[in-house]
Amino acid sequence: MNIRQNSAQRATREHAAHLGDFNVKPRMLAIAGLAIPVGAAAALAAYGLLKLIGLITNLVFYQRISTEMIAPGAQHHPWWLILTAPVIGGLIIGLMARYGSEKIRGHGMPEAIEAILTGGSRVAPRVAVLKPVSSAISIGSGGPFGAEGPIIMTGGAIGSILAQLLKLTADERKALLVAGAAGGMAATFNAPLASILLAVELLLFEWRPRSFIPVATAVVVATMCRWLLLGNSPVFAVHAPAVTPGAFTDVMALIPGITGGLLAIAATALVYLAEDGFGRLPVHWMWWPAIGGVIIGIGGLIEPRALGVGYDVIDQLLTGRGTVSLIIGILVVKTLIWSISLGSGTSGGVLAPVFMIGAALGAAEGGLLPHATAGLWAMCGLAAVVGGVMRSPLTGIIFTCELTHAWNDLMPLVVASVSAYAVSVLLLKRSVLTEKIARRRLHLTREYTTDPLETFFAAEVMHTDPVVLAADDPIEEVLPRTRFATLYPVLDTDEQLVGVTTRNRLALHAGGDVAASAVDARAVVHPDDTLREVANKLAAANVTYAPVVDRGTPTRLLGVIAFEQLLHARRRDLHEEHHRERVLTLLDQRPAARRRPPRFRHTENERATESSADSTSTNT
Repeated sequence: MNIRQNSAQRATREHAAHLGDFNVKPRMLAIAGLAIPVGAAAALAAYGLLKLIGLITNLVFYQRISTEMIAPGAQHHPWWLILTAPVIGGLIIGLMARYGSEKIRGHGMPEAIEAILTGGSRVAPRVAVLKPVSSAISIGSGGPFGAEGPIIMTGGAIGSILAQLLKLTADERKALLVAGAAGGMAATFNAPLASILLAVELLLFEWRPRSFIPVATAVVVATMCRWLLLGNSPVFAVHAPAVTPGAFTDVMALIPGITGGLLAIAATALVYLAEDGFGRLPVHWMWWPAIGGVIIGIGGLIEPRALGVGYDVIDQLLTGRGTVSLIIGILVVKTLIWSISLGSGTSGGVLAPVFMIGAALGAAEGGLLPHATAGLWAMCGLAAVVGGVMRSPLTGIIFTCELTHAWNDLMPLVVASVSAYAVSVLLLKRSVLTEKIARRRLHLTREYTTDPLETFFAAEVMHTDPVVLAADDPIEEVLPRTRFATLYPVLDTDEQLVGVTTRNRLALHAGGDVAASAVDARAVVHPDDTLREVANKLAAANVTYAPVVDRGTPTRLLGVIAFEQLLHARRRDLHEEHHRERVLTLLDQRPAARRRPPRFRHTENERATESSADSTSTNT
C-alpha cells in the first residue's frame, strides 16, 4: 500500500497519539477550566507575598506597621541593625527549613523543576505556606533576593495541591503546577507573555496544547487579577521615543550582550563556588543561611541599596537616573552578596537580583557607548544577564519589554540577550538552574527538536518476510528451528493471522500443534503507524516485538517489527547531524568522487538479503 496516502487522516491520528489521549480535547478543556481558579489563587498569593515582604521590611528596618513596598536602604539605619537583621532572618529560615520542610531552601525554580521531573508534579501543602513566609522573612530582613522564585514555588504548589485532590494524570498535574507558577509570575511583574515564555523555556519541557493552553489561561486570569489589585501600569515605566534605534545601536548592543554573558558566567560560578564552600563547613546546613546573613550585612554596610528586592533601584537604573556610586555599588556588592548568600541555601528568588545586576552593568557601559535613549543600555544589560544566567533568551527579551513597555527598543534587546545566551552556552556547561539539578543527579535537557521517530513509518523498517509458523504444524518439528526472545506469527491454512507464539510457549505445549500455543498479540502495529506510535505501543504492552497487520484486514500479516528497528530513525538523525558533504560545486570544478551516502530506506533487495540471512540463522 502507499504509505504517503491518506495524509489528513494519518495526521489527525498522529496528533491524537502525540498528545497521549484520543479524548485529549475534553481533557485539555477540563484542565484549562481548572487553571482559572489556579491563576486567581496564584495572583492572590503573589499579592499577599508582596504585602508580607513590605510588612516585614517596615517592621525590621523602620519599626512601623505598614505593607508598603520599601527598600531597606532607602533611609539611614544603625550599623548594628544592618549587620544583624540578615543574620537573624537567616537563622529563622534555617530553623524553618530543618523542622518544617527542606524544600523551602533555594530560589524556587530548581525545586519546581525537581518536583516535575521526579516527584510526579506533587508538592507538599506545607510548602505552599512555608515558602512564601520564609522568603518574606529573608527579603524583609535585607536578603538581596526577589519575590518571583518563591511565588513560582508557591503558585506551583497551589496548582499541584488542586491537582492532587482530583483524579488526574502526572502530566495534568504538571500543567496545573506550571499554570500556578506562571500565574504567580505574571501577577508579580505584570508580564503575562514573559511568564508564558518562562514556563515554556524552563518548566514545561514540552510545547503541546495540553499544557500550553492551561498555562496561558492561568496567566491571563492572574494578570487580570493583578490589574484589579495593583493596577496595570508597567513595573518600571521608561520614556520610550516613538522611533526605533538605528542599525548602529543594534550592533553596539553586542557589547552589553557579550559582557552580560561573561557576568552571568561569573555569577553562576560564584554561586556554586559558595555552595561548595558552605558544604565544607563543619556545621549543619541549618546554620548556613545565618552565616550567609553575615555576608549580606557586611555588604549592606558598604552599599545599603543592595539589600532587599530593590525595585526602586532597578527603576532608577532603567530610567537613566542611577548615579555612578550606585551603579558601581550594585554591580560589585549586589553580585557578591547575592551569589554567596544564595549558595548558603537561603530562601529567595533570582530574577529581581539579576534584573538589578544586569541593569547596573548596562548603565555602567552606557557612559562609554554612544548616546541613546535614557536607560536603553541598562535595558540591554538586563536582557543580556537574564539570557545568560537563566539560559532563557526569549524570556529576557520579552521580560524587559513588558517591564518597561519600551517595545521600540526590541531589536537591540534581541541582540543583547541572544549574544549573552551564546556566550553562556559556549563557555558554561550548565546554567544556574540546571547546575543545581545536575548536582542532584538528575538529567535535564532543554533542547526542543523534532522527534526522529515521527519521520518514519512502520512499513519502511519492518521485516516484510518474517519467520511464520503454521497453526497445524506439530510443535516437535518446529521447536528446534526457533530462537529465544523472538516473536513468531501463527497463520492458518488460509494465510490468516490467528495469533503469535514464542519458543517458551511452544515448549510449554509440547506434544500438541502450534495453534495450541498461540495467543493474541499484546501489541499490534499498522504499516502507516509512525515509529513514535510503534514505540508507544511496544512500551504500553511491555513487549519488544509486534506483528504488523493491514489496518482494514487485521488478520492479514504484513510483517514483524522489533524494538531494534526503532534505532533506524536515530541513525538517520545522527547521520544528518554529523555527516558533512558538499552538495553543490562551482561550474568550473569537477565534483570530487564521493562515497555514496548510506541509505535509510529498506529496498526490496536489502529485505530479501535480510530475510535470507534470518532464514539461514534460524535453520542453523
